[in-house]
Amino acid sequence: MKKNMGTADRIIRVIVAAILVTMYATGVIGGILGGVLIAFAFIFLLTSVVGFCPLYVPFGISTLRKNLTAKNQQRS
Repeated sequence: MKKNMGTADRIIRVIVAAILVTMYATGVIGGILGGVLIAFAFIFLLTSVVGFCPLYVPFGISTLRKNLTAKNQQRS
């Protein structure tokens, strides 16, 4: 897997995941909606750690800067 997420994208996803988990833990959201949002939070954290978003591939999206993309292609 080639990375396709830039630093800003990854940071935003971690922040959103933290907000969702906090809202669930404090009881602001709950029930089915809470479960769905916690699943999204987990996915956001996972993709942030890995640096790869599978949904970006079919659309040809990459938030990496061009010079970082070239370095990643040389390594693989």
